[in-house]
Amino acid sequence: MSDSAAKRESVSPQDDVLVATHGGRGRLAAFWPLLIAALVFVASSRSHVVVSGITRIDDKIVHFAVYGLLATLVSRAGRGGWRWAMWSLVLVSAYGASDEWHQSFVPGRMCEFADWVADTFGAALAIGLYAGWPWYRRLLEAPLGRRRAEERTAEL
Repeated sequence: MSDSAAKRESVSPQDDVLVATHGGRGRLAAFWPLLIAALVFVASSRSHVVVSGITRIDDKIVHFAVYGLLATLVSRAGRGGWRWAMWSLVLVSAYGASDEWHQSFVPGRMCEFADWVADTFGAALAIGLYAGWPWYRRLLEAPLGRRRAEERTAEL
């Protein structure tokens, strides 16, 4: 994507950074979000799910974290900008709702509104961090080897 195309798609300078970081991901950009969505589907198809039971809200913490990851991956796979960030939130929240509905057909499982709320809040926070804070986005986009080198340099 050329710089002029990136600027035409964006509304603000911050959106320029978002659009510029998403160019050239190739055909595999959707692989990770689809893999996570498939794993969520498989997990929600099981009648019994192991939960640690440390707190009463373990289940909600897991929902929050997994859907936050899914939302970040969907955002990364898209075109960038706040418009795509909002669409990512809608897509992930709708997937969370459909997953809860799917669980209502699985013996031993039930559909819980609170789970969907945790899914949506996790997705919203993750997308907000990814789309709104350039330093966080750069951290996630940096290759692992470069991150480790930067951490070693920071320690010195």
